[in-house]
Amino acid sequence: MPAAKIELVLADVDGTLVTPEKELTDRTIEAVGRLKDAGIKFAVTSGRPPRGMQMLVEPLELTLPLAAFNGGLFVRPDMSVIEQHAIASEIVGPTIKLLSAHQLDVWLYRGAGWLVRDTKAPHIAQEAATVRFEPTLVESFDGMTEDIAKIVGVSDDLDQVAKAESDARAQLGDHVSAARSQPYYLDVTHPQANKGGVVRYLSHEYDIPPSKIATIGDMPNDVLMFTPSGLSIAMGNSSSEVQRAARRVTASNDEEGFALAIERFVLGDS
Repeated sequence: MPAAKIELVLADVDGTLVTPEKELTDRTIEAVGRLKDAGIKFAVTSGRPPRGMQMLVEPLELTLPLAAFNGGLFVRPDMSVIEQHAIASEIVGPTIKLLSAHQLDVWLYRGAGWLVRDTKAPHIAQEAATVRFEPTLVESFDGMTEDIAKIVGVSDDLDQVAKAESDARAQLGDHVSAARSQPYYLDVTHPQANKGGVVRYLSHEYDIPPSKIATIGDMPNDVLMFTPSGLSIAMGNSSSEVQRAARRVTASNDEEGFALAIERFVLGDS
């Protein structure tokens, strides 16, 4: 059954819109085109920086703002900035200290830049291939407190990443939004920079009630956009925690889960 009167679909990117190889399938492109034909708006949100979302613009013919850094930065499809929520400068240092105390590697995103202290650290090569640009090597993050859109803690010790998430919420409180965008990535952003905020932004900008917005994603940070939306869809590759938080569950991102969700739950194909 299709959702009643959906007017906008908001999709996560990695683990949702693209395959495990970070590619768009023909069926996904076709599904987005069918939304447009049906008069349904389509938008994307991701923990990626804007440049890492640019590869989606042309094939999907995106016209709505792109919500990068989980809503920390809204840009037009031409990458011009609409609105940015930077982390408070006095919170940057304590955040870096907290992540480092949990033995997480730390990345900073400032403007168009991705700043790292070790280009050989885990997941950097993978991330560079995903976002299609290289990080900038810096000796230290000392003094880098202004205009920081996102701080990422990275580790393959997934228990430490989860513990850092819990401690960031406890110790930094309402000063940040802290959520895992991958099991090994902890994204720390401005408190208004979360995917629930993206739903509210699009609802306001396009005068669409949240009840008429469908959201689709695969990670714990996507649950924040599930809550206010009228239709929430979890990917089949998501955890049981994420699936329980959604109204519907589709197939995985290597089984055309996004396209299937659009066809079945939004457009109402039999």
